[in-house]
Amino acid sequence: MANRSLRGMRIGSQSMETEDGVEFAPRILAHYDGPDGETVTVPFSIEADVPLTWELPGGREALLRGAEQPQPKATKPARTHWDMLLERRTIKELEDLLDERLALLRAGKLRRSA
Repeated sequence: MANRSLRGMRIGSQSMETEDGVEFAPRILAHYDGPDGETVTVPFSIEADVPLTWELPGGREALLRGAEQPQPKATKPARTHWDMLLERRTIKELEDLLDERLALLRAGKLRRSA
């Protein structure tokens, strides 16, 4: 069976069809300017929404030529453990709790943790 395989062709990697008579979808070229003066050209379909920024290698962003820098998205500030604690207890309650626990520790009713 193996002797009867097709020789000289890589099946699946090359097509026997030509591109004669094929009409490609209409495209536009979007030009992006990077922070170091580099230019990137990306083809898009005419129907596609062209993004204002394009990510470059290394995590840098290039801006669409002729566009203004988009406003950064509003993000919520990070909540710390202290912020979450203050949502549950007041400073006065925390001071009372601290005094209570220190009294128990000094009286020997609590073990010290290493």
